[in-house]
Amino acid sequence: MSVKIAPSILASDFANLQKEIEMLNASETDYIHVDIMDGVFVPNISFGIPVTEAVKRHAKKPLDVHLMIVNPDQYLEAFKNAGAAIISVHYEACTHLHRTLQAIKQLGCKAGVALNPHTSVELLKDVINDIDLVCIMSVNPGFGGQKFIEHTYAKVKRLKEIILEHGASTEIEIDGGVNKDNAPLLRAAGADVLVAGSFVFNSPDPIQTIKTLKAIE
Repeated sequence: MSVKIAPSILASDFANLQKEIEMLNASETDYIHVDIMDGVFVPNISFGIPVTEAVKRHAKKPLDVHLMIVNPDQYLEAFKNAGAAIISVHYEACTHLHRTLQAIKQLGCKAGVALNPHTSVELLKDVINDIDLVCIMSVNPGFGGQKFIEHTYAKVKRLKEIILEHGASTEIEIDGGVNKDNAPLLRAAGADVLVAGSFVFNSPDPIQTIKTLKAIE
């Protein structure tokens, strides 16, 4: 199965968001990645429920909503209603992760868990069969355009081993600093989904850039 591409609209032109979404609709994009930041869990504020609803009105691709917020349980239903197909919560923000994952699934969404660079994939062993997608942060969350953290490759390989050991069907997503140089290495390590923000939206031809990433074996 080919790698999935999830452009992050955090790097898009907010003043022309409808146009950007329509561009993604016309591309080989698999998911539209929506970064929600609260200024508490991460040192930045992006956008929330109203913008997610606005994106959903125009999107023909599933919304991959990444909650970089404290107390995510309070907002799961709201983001489901706003149009999320996948809801990812941070391991570091969830005291009762198993309960949160079940709540996401009960809403009819795929359940994702995001891990900060310092958080070990070993911590997911006991719930790996309950997770549809693990989002490995390859930069420190909060800002776009950061430099890729090289230790990510080893992390992806180990997570892939855990998934296979447990007979899980969990997808591995990489978020942060993805480009045409590291994408093949990430794919070889076991990545299934690549989030690309600046690399896509800052390119002269975003549709072609997405196509190039999508073609990686």
